[in-house]
Amino acid sequence: MSIVPAEAVAERVGAVGAAAVVAAPLAPRARLLPALCAVYRAQLSRARVARIPLLFVATFQSIGIMVLMRGVVDGGNEARAVVAGSSVLVVAFVALNLLAQYFGQLRASGGLDHYATLPVPPAAVVLGAAGAYASFTVPGTVVTAVTGSVLFDLPMTHLWVLAAVIPLAGAALAGLGAALGLLAPRPELATLLGQLGMSAALLLGVLPADRLPGPVGYARDLLPSTYGVEALARTFDARPDWAVVGLDLGVCAAVGVVSLSVATWAYRRAAVR
Repeated sequence: MSIVPAEAVAERVGAVGAAAVVAAPLAPRARLLPALCAVYRAQLSRARVARIPLLFVATFQSIGIMVLMRGVVDGGNEARAVVAGSSVLVVAFVALNLLAQYFGQLRASGGLDHYATLPVPPAAVVLGAAGAYASFTVPGTVVTAVTGSVLFDLPMTHLWVLAAVIPLAGAALAGLGAALGLLAPRPELATLLGQLGMSAALLLGVLPADRLPGPVGYARDLLPSTYGVEALARTFDARPDWAVVGLDLGVCAAVGVVSLSVATWAYRRAAVR
């Protein structure tokens, strides 16, 4: 028979258990950059398998629009606007429309719970997904811009500016798409909002600005993709005004920071519910 009181044994066992709990802390939270790279690679792999047919649709849609406008527009500023707007439309279709649908379905299916259990910052999830979808638009945008330049006999000397237009316009539109998908109460509404956003990019981006009524022109100024369209359209001039091009790209970058910040806030809001 033990002569140690039961209370003493219980206290010692409890102390040992508490020490064991203290001695096994949780793993540290992942840093932003490694987590961002991991999410980006995972999303890019997923998009490469599931979104290639939709990328073809987006590219053929933009090329078809340019072919139709070829019978109406001869050249000049209108041709530049059509080619630039159709090229950025590929970005809008993937980065805005598809990303809004993706996050809407992710929220409705409980997929956000999976990301919420991972030790990654919310910004890494949003930026990784947005970056993957924006990167996925590169081939279609380049093909559309080159095809449009051939159709409307525009110079291709400065098409290298797409290296800045695609990521900046993609960031702005992807942030908007992610925010719409995360804030929409139902996935059907997220799909509707994504479609409306893409339609706005089509109507307000492809049509020349001087052909739009006054109030619609103000709405065009509020669309994030407008500044990417303007920057690309100006580079088709013989001597582009690079200061104005840089200003348009700067506005596009600022809008991208704001839209991605709103999307990150919307992700935190949706993940804790």
